[in-house]
Amino acid sequence: MINKIIAVFRPNPTVLRERFLSRFAGRTIIVHTGLTIGWVGELVKEAGGGSHFRIDARRPPSRRPTPIEWVVHQHLLTHHIPTPFIVKVIDNQLWVRHLVRNDMPVHPSEIHWMLTEFPDNFHLKLTAAGKGFIAERGMSVAENAINLNATWAGTETEFP
Repeated sequence: MINKIIAVFRPNPTVLRERFLSRFAGRTIIVHTGLTIGWVGELVKEAGGGSHFRIDARRPPSRRPTPIEWVVHQHLLTHHIPTPFIVKVIDNQLWVRHLVRNDMPVHPSEIHWMLTEFPDNFHLKLTAAGKGFIAERGMSVAENAINLNATWAGTETEFP
């Protein structure tokens, strides 16, 4: 009986997941454990850089977690991806790539290039299933180089 009473007050994982997916569909989220003002300033200077939703994972979720708190703390941080990392929400999938190289956050100008490499290069992919997500590992966490040639559309001879 007590379990039924507790269940009434416990958030429904399926509802939290669906609310998260509908709210963040087509968006990007930067999950971090503290960013410098200079790094955020550079991020905002980038085209579209201010449109990334940012969440500080140091703050514990509330007793009744919001959908994003639930996803970050129950499904993303449990995979021990270095922070900061970026999450791109596409349909029912979360594509994750960390933003760290040589133990330092990459320059915000690299984020655009990293986003264009999805779905080929990722560290983690979460796909909605059951009451949560199914995880699929991608490239090694130690690897985080970007391939500038993969997204280059022109040649040097096309520019004056």
